[in-house]
Amino acid sequence: MTVVALEALSFGLGRTASAARAAGHRLVLLTGDRSVYRHELATLPADALDIVDVDTTDLGAVRRALTAVPDLAGLINTTDTWSVPAADLAAELGLPGPGPGAVRLLRDKARVRAALHRAGLSRGTAYPVDHPHPDRADEVADAVGLPAVLKDSAGTSSRAVWIAPDRAALRDALGEAAEAEAEVALKGRLFAEPFLAGPLYSAETLSWRGATRLLGVASRQTSRSPAVREEAAAFPVALPPAELSTIERWVARVLAVAGHDQGFAHVEFVLTAHGPELVEINRRIGGALIGEALCRALRTDVYSALIDVTLGRRPALLDAPTELQGTGPAVAFVLVYADRPGVLLEWSGLEGLAAFPGAVEWYPVRAPGDTVPDIGDQRGCTGMVLAEAPTAELAQHRAWSAATTVRAVMKSTP
Repeated sequence: MTVVALEALSFGLGRTASAARAAGHRLVLLTGDRSVYRHELATLPADALDIVDVDTTDLGAVRRALTAVPDLAGLINTTDTWSVPAADLAAELGLPGPGPGAVRLLRDKARVRAALHRAGLSRGTAYPVDHPHPDRADEVADAVGLPAVLKDSAGTSSRAVWIAPDRAALRDALGEAAEAEAEVALKGRLFAEPFLAGPLYSAETLSWRGATRLLGVASRQTSRSPAVREEAAAFPVALPPAELSTIERWVARVLAVAGHDQGFAHVEFVLTAHGPELVEINRRIGGALIGEALCRALRTDVYSALIDVTLGRRPALLDAPTELQGTGPAVAFVLVYADRPGVLLEWSGLEGLAAFPGAVEWYPVRAPGDTVPDIGDQRGCTGMVLAEAPTAELAQHRAWSAATTVRAVMKSTP
């Protein structure tokens, strides 16, 4: 039998192929750009998986590619961009998978925020900002308060997010959002919501038929405004038992209201003075190196659960003993950004990483010769430095100290 991935996260493809093989299935990747998986493919045996090159933005072409796959047993969906098409195609072909309606809800951050507000799980709601203009600053501020956040309802990788501490900043943000809308740079629609004050975390969960298990909590470090891009993460965070239990109950309720009842979820939240408040839900394993962190810290291949869910069966990981958590090393990683847009020439400092504690590893996101179009969001990331330690805090210190010695050497473009 065959399991197909309609695109995938940049990292984790090798572990997915291994998990599929362990389950007796062959993995096939449908992709429109192999370079996204350059690092993963370079580390895998040539026969680890099959790759079908297809325009994955063309639903008809994807459908034809899927129907040509022999003994198709399941369709993996680990990305945000292709989550709705994958759900539609799985339902059309009679494959196991989430309900397309539930997936559409999760892809709309404004609808999720409004649903949580109605359920008493969010202090603020979403305010639609159709046709943004600086003159609407007072209207938006009156609706959601200040500070405020403007964001794309279907945005990814920290793109199209503006934090406005005051009315002047809100006017500027509305002006930039109007330009983005005019340039068709938004994937969804613009909306405003209250700013959440507090540290950012993500709950990494696994669900099946409404039962949710919290696998652990990761810390998330972001840059200062206005870029607000992700800089680092560490897993698992050591929280007081009572606080961890509160988060576990809260995230289960949030996912239930949002209609997510099967598979992984990466739930970003801010731990405010009033308790956890949702930032967004991604119905997948966390991006960047979160999947790798889960595997190492839990000492198990969590991608086996991904295959289980894809095949329509209860993931064994749900029933693993609670002692599983904390048995492996804590893991942290730091994103290394270019200091300006341009063409990546090379990296300096990689040869010195072995001198740092923590079994430090380098995970390239781009390759020399690649163009870095923007450094205000994750598109500016050129690679990641990963480190291990007995605690997430120490792993973060190790990864950060090593990452400060690596620099992306850039050539400016006209």
